[in-house]
Amino acid sequence: MTEHFNLDFCDKETIKNFQNKKLAELLHYLQEKSGFYRNLFKTNSIDINKIKTVDDLKYIPPSTKRDIQLYNWDFLCVPKDKIVEYTSTSGTLGAPVVIALSENDLHRLSYNESLSFGKMNLTKDDVIQLVLTLDKQFMAGMAYYQGSRMLGAAVIRTGPGAPSMQWDTVFRVGTTTIVAVPSFIIKLVEYAELNGIDYKKSPVKQILCIGENIRNTDMGLNLIGQKIKNKWDVDLYSTYASTEMQTAFTECSEGHGGHQHCELVVSEVLDDFGNPVVEGETGELVITTLGVEAMPLLRYRTGDLCYMTNEPCSCGRKSPRISPIVGRKSHLVKLKGTTLYPPMIFEILNQRNEIEDYVVEVSSNDLGTDDLTIYLAMKRESDEDIKTIESYLHASLRVRPEIKIIGIAALRSMQTSEASRKIAKFLDKRKA
Repeated sequence: MTEHFNLDFCDKETIKNFQNKKLAELLHYLQEKSGFYRNLFKTNSIDINKIKTVDDLKYIPPSTKRDIQLYNWDFLCVPKDKIVEYTSTSGTLGAPVVIALSENDLHRLSYNESLSFGKMNLTKDDVIQLVLTLDKQFMAGMAYYQGSRMLGAAVIRTGPGAPSMQWDTVFRVGTTTIVAVPSFIIKLVEYAELNGIDYKKSPVKQILCIGENIRNTDMGLNLIGQKIKNKWDVDLYSTYASTEMQTAFTECSEGHGGHQHCELVVSEVLDDFGNPVVEGETGELVITTLGVEAMPLLRYRTGDLCYMTNEPCSCGRKSPRISPIVGRKSHLVKLKGTTLYPPMIFEILNQRNEIEDYVVEVSSNDLGTDDLTIYLAMKRESDEDIKTIESYLHASLRVRPEIKIIGIAALRSMQTSEASRKIAKFLDKRKA
């Protein structure tokens, strides 16, 4: 089993030397084992022996989600009899792809999540309630479960939904930590208030918020984070990860960005032309995995926009940190000269108490430009409330999207599909 060396508190020189060594090992491994990267090196006349440091990565063209979609099995570096787990992406950015893991990769995944839980100051004495799916080939659910086990903490696999069962489990078992989508935490609180559950006296001390931002790019809590904190005085932590990179960026108790696990991944932030941006400037997160055996990635464009800081954190860790995700490059909406990302629209809609839930849909019109439609399920159908929301959206977005009021059942149907493991609040129906 591969052993790992926690670099969180090491100085920058130690981190860089470690990553340079691991990068050299990775390049030779890919040259020997990966059909995709061997072809990429050959096509671009890349001599891997000349790539000496992580700073030299700029000489290698990035790979993309589209590459994996087209050449999925060319990324595989082990015989199929060494694969012990098959996972897949959610298909948010197109057709889902298969990500295979070896036994060593599963160990790495467990280590990654145990590091994340360590940043939350969790110990073996904690009880972690996983309010998320552990089926449907969902890597994250498996990572949280195995990370809990490596930490030595007790784990409860309640799965998503069913507020009554969630609260019963919290009080009956003594849950100290919840892992859940933050919008569901709000529903849990609302359920507790409606049913006389004294949630403020529960044993829950902290929540790991997955799948949705709880912070603005200035690291302050956004509206959904504030809503939770104003109701329930628990510690909130944010995390970012993807199936492809098999690694998470998780906040520490200071809440100043997601810490990079430097022994597991090399991170870059690039502009539209593939050049590194200035520290603190927003660009696309590009990652190189370290220690992945079955399907390692080299300079992989995540499609997610953020900025990075290399300043040591006040928690004492010296690893780089990334900001909350601003949006996905492919989700950019251009509406009548205005540039929008879905999280901007979500934040505005989350501020309206009249709205029960929503779906934002973008499509192509006959002119080949974007049309934006916002489907709203209202807590009550009032012409005055609808006019207020329309005016509020226009004032906030500077454009007028089409607003459609539908029932909550119809909205839930739009948000979910049988094959999906995520609630979809953004639907991209534009022509390719």
